[in-house]
Formats: sequence, structure tokens, C-alpha cells
Amino acid sequence: MKNADIKALSVAELKEKIGSEKEALRKAQFAHQISSIENPMKLRESRKLIAKLSTELRAKELQK
Repeated sequence: MKNADIKALSVAELKEKIGSEKEALRKAQFAHQISSIENPMKLRESRKLIAKLSTELRAKELQK
């Protein structure tokens, strides 16, 4: 997701997106431990996306 897309999300949408991304990351990490996944860089990208979403969520909470 691009930063502009992330900034356009509401607080509820951000929380929902963070939850789904964390679940997807957990499943990908589990799959990677069992047998190496095709693109291990997906794990890093997923962690970075979660961090971006969390940062934007925190910024929106502070604005209120």
C-alpha cells in the first residue's frame, strides 16, 4: 500500500487492516519455518506494512 492510501483509511479501517496483516504474517512465518517460502522478502514487506499502518493509527489517535 502507498502512503496516500494508508492516510486515507479511517481509524477503524486501520485497526482491521493491522489485524488482518498480523494474521497473514503469522501464517507466512509458520509456513516459512516448515518449508522455505518462495519469496522470503514478503515477510519483511509485511512487517514494514504493519509498522506503517500502526504509525498512521497512532498519529490519528493523537490528533483527536
